[in-house]
Amino acid sequence: MSNFLAAVYPWVKSLHIIAVIAWMAGLLYLPRLFVYHADLPSESSGAAMLEIMERRLLHGIMMPAAAMAYGFGIVLAATPGVIDWQRGWIWAKLGLVVLLTLFHLLLAWWRRDLAQGRFTHSAKFYRVMNELPTIAMIAIVVLVVVKPF
Repeated sequence: MSNFLAAVYPWVKSLHIIAVIAWMAGLLYLPRLFVYHADLPSESSGAAMLEIMERRLLHGIMMPAAAMAYGFGIVLAATPGVIDWQRGWIWAKLGLVVLLTLFHLLLAWWRRDLAQGRFTHSAKFYRVMNELPTIAMIAIVVLVVVKPF
């Protein structure tokens, strides 16, 4: 099995990167849609349009991309010799992935609230939230490429 995993490693890594890019695009864009949504009356046609866009983004792109990122990531982690589990960078990276996953779940929660006309947060709040995945993404890329510890 390890020979097979080593043989398909470049393909799995490529698919993992593609899935992560798609997931990150959603994590970066969905809170931006919330910024616009929070400024509209709940019964407006603009709010209805944004609700459809948010739902399609979350369920049609983000959920499958996150599942694929996790799936291909697990295969990469299972490939012998790819990760030195004694190094700290991998644990920091995985911790950030868990935080991004929790953020994803929060976005789903907030989307449901907005779709039901419950505007519990301001546009400014969502503007700030929109920056969090960027910070996590930068940290993850540095950790994976530089492996500082």
